[in-house]
Amino acid sequence: MAQWIHMSQLIQCLPDDTINTLYPPNAFPIEVRHFLSEWIETQRWDDFAIEKVEQESQAQALLDQTINMLQSIAHQNANVVDRMKLMNISRNMAVFQQRPLHFGVMVRDILRKERVLLNASSTRGGHSQFQQFPNRDYPNMPDVDRLVLSVLEVQDIRQQIHQMQEELNWEKQNYEGLQGSLQPNGLDPTTDKQKIQTHIQTLEFKVKTQATKRFKLLKECVDCLDQCQSRLINRLKEWRCEQHKAAIGHPFDDNLNPLQTWCEQLLGVNGKLRQEVMLMGESFTEFQERLGQLQKVLIQSSLVVDKQPPQVIKTQSKFSTTVRYLLGEKVAPGKPVVLKAQIINELQARNLGNVSCSDNVGELINNTAILEHNTASKHTCATFRNMSIKKIKRADRKGSESVTEEKFAILFSTEITITGCDTPYRTQIISLPVVVIVHGSQDINALATIVWDCAFSEPDRVPFVVPERVPWRLMHSTLNSKFTSEVQTKHNLDQYNQHFLAQKIFDKPDFADDFSNSMVTWAQFNKEVLPGRPFTFWQWFEGVMELTKKHLKTYWSEGLIFGFIGKQHLHLILKDRPNGTFLLRFSDSEIGGITIAYVSASENGGQKIQNIQPFTKRDLEIRSLGDRIRDISHITYLYPDFPKHEVFKKFFSEPQPSPSGGYIPVSLQTTVGTEAGSARPPSPVLQTMADSPHSAVNFPVCQFQQPFSPQETMTQDMMDTASNADEFRAPPSVAFPSDIYSGNNTEIDLDSILQTLNN
Repeated sequence: MAQWIHMSQLIQCLPDDTINTLYPPNAFPIEVRHFLSEWIETQRWDDFAIEKVEQESQAQALLDQTINMLQSIAHQNANVVDRMKLMNISRNMAVFQQRPLHFGVMVRDILRKERVLLNASSTRGGHSQFQQFPNRDYPNMPDVDRLVLSVLEVQDIRQQIHQMQEELNWEKQNYEGLQGSLQPNGLDPTTDKQKIQTHIQTLEFKVKTQATKRFKLLKECVDCLDQCQSRLINRLKEWRCEQHKAAIGHPFDDNLNPLQTWCEQLLGVNGKLRQEVMLMGESFTEFQERLGQLQKVLIQSSLVVDKQPPQVIKTQSKFSTTVRYLLGEKVAPGKPVVLKAQIINELQARNLGNVSCSDNVGELINNTAILEHNTASKHTCATFRNMSIKKIKRADRKGSESVTEEKFAILFSTEITITGCDTPYRTQIISLPVVVIVHGSQDINALATIVWDCAFSEPDRVPFVVPERVPWRLMHSTLNSKFTSEVQTKHNLDQYNQHFLAQKIFDKPDFADDFSNSMVTWAQFNKEVLPGRPFTFWQWFEGVMELTKKHLKTYWSEGLIFGFIGKQHLHLILKDRPNGTFLLRFSDSEIGGITIAYVSASENGGQKIQNIQPFTKRDLEIRSLGDRIRDISHITYLYPDFPKHEVFKKFFSEPQPSPSGGYIPVSLQTTVGTEAGSARPPSPVLQTMADSPHSAVNFPVCQFQQPFSPQETMTQDMMDTASNADEFRAPPSVAFPSDIYSGNNTEIDLDSILQTLNN
């Protein structure tokens, strides 16, 4: 606590900007340092480093203790203002839960900077915050913090020069007063004149030395500011790229507060350095021009699209987007800042400097918003809440390019005046690429364009250029990220799934070689239909994602669905399993379908693999997958050997209570062809339905008749059969008279059923 006692005295003399730099309000407010001072100084912080991942648990423990202690102090504090402030700080510090090492390193650096300031203060007797710091390298501090301390040193040298100049002027005046005069005691004033002259020369030398040092340090500060600002702009570009990649499921921290603090620090440093240049009293046009250009670039680079518009936009549909200005607190008051949005095409995006408000390729409704500052969050944002594209003008398409491959963007522009600047700056930013559609049927193809763009675009590309072909290893990584993020699961696509997807997109047999170095083209992804199918690879894959997200998320997350697997591979893994063994796989022939493949006995005493007609989204809306699995008696063990009633028990629906009024309850039940056909005669089925009232819905089975033993391998005939066979899509049969069948896979006319039962 001793360090904080001295520091609390010193900070009373420090400028507000320096205090905010030392204790970032959005990360580690000064209140935390004050209330936890004794505990903080007894912990080991100096050992933390970002690269030492083994320290993460230790940092996590210190973070948890910090939050708990703040909450405890808050509950014990009688001052309601302090209590609410501390509770809010403790909640905000939860942002470090995902990166506890950053928290440990931040506290380490704060304590080190405190020691630098205290040491510097002690060298001048502790009476001023402006002094010559003993070590300007500050190797353990972030660049911006080192720059802030260097600026403090420049200011200190200026103060020293000013004091020495005043003393020099005084001595020169004394020296002139001694010219031709005698001392009152009659002594010769020569000795005193020589002393004064020597002192004057010494002061002149010191002023000149300090002026040279000041100039050199000022140049170093300008160079450092330039480097820091370049890193900031690069980080803003990285943040934008991460935001772009988030559309395909990559992790993304959307917190802009650290970047806002960084922008504000650099603008503050720039202002102080401009002031120092003017106070030098000489013409330093090079410094002035560099600082002016740096200020302009910073002001124009601080406009960010915080919440992107949807990347597939249907005309006549409302959408929203938010633009944030990171230097919002520095905007000159008195005149509202109005942002205007307009839609631009790819050619205009490449020539932003030549785009005017009259160059419209589309008409936007509600395309203006005011930049508003929130004092609580310290965010300055313009939110377009009900924007809409009324119409769009498309460019001439090249070759076979479709409208869903054409990319646009939203351009946001305004003029911003910063406090202390004489003239406003023209500032603009464009959104991520968007595809404009006019009908919902175009949505999936438009999404394919966006996925390809998000996954494979390069940083600093020419808008909106993307490669025509990419390595398969990048493609399957993209498919995995998109699948897991869309389904909201941590269960990834395994190597078997990835291999089958490669076979699918390249149209290769099951036992093809490794695809890692193969190149996937945009045409293979979503231009050309798959062989023998009426849909593209992406349309098929997106259908699987949609089905899994809506109806199969828990099944997939718990590893109950094998997923993507070819039929030949399916035979290999099931051929040595007992009858009744089954697995769940996504349909190869239908968009958005899941099928059950199982082992059963063949007519000649061998085994065969059967595939039940795929269940689609509509089927699973009528009856869940768990209940369908329970209904089918031929399947007993989930591959490799898990009893289905144990694995799927929690997915089974509870029996419905009998309705009032004396009616016989009716429910749906899934059966396969063999259960309703050879397994039992029609009349007992109908009787069973009446006694334990269920409506039986039959699903056709695709059979592979070649028998084999566990020791046998697949014959060529079997492989040919497997590769050519497809899930049979005949209409399902129902164990009721045909006149009550509704013509749907699983829908039954319940009124007709009741009438049949009553008859």
